[in-house]
Amino acid sequence: MAQTLRLNPIRCDGYGICAGVLPQRIRLDEWGYPLIDSSPIDEHLVARARRAVDACPVLALSLRRDRSAHGRANSGADEPRLSHRLAGQPSAIGS
Repeated sequence: MAQTLRLNPIRCDGYGICAGVLPQRIRLDEWGYPLIDSSPIDEHLVARARRAVDACPVLALSLRRDRSAHGRANSGADEPRLSHRLAGQPSAIGS
């Protein structure tokens, strides 16, 4: 399953350790904050991505499964759906 890196910019303090561990996917801006390549991570880089996540001293970096890799057909199975009444159809309540 494809995975992507996610950065919480509010938590990030710009230590830059992640870029040192995974320079193939993370580079630093002029202030030392990471710029993350958010495309799916190649299988041969997943272990390094996990190390980069583990190395973050403020837990600002995470590794998540990429839902778009499954397509739309499977992604909505766990999402709540609106009933036809909530979607603009008239309701019998109050009639």
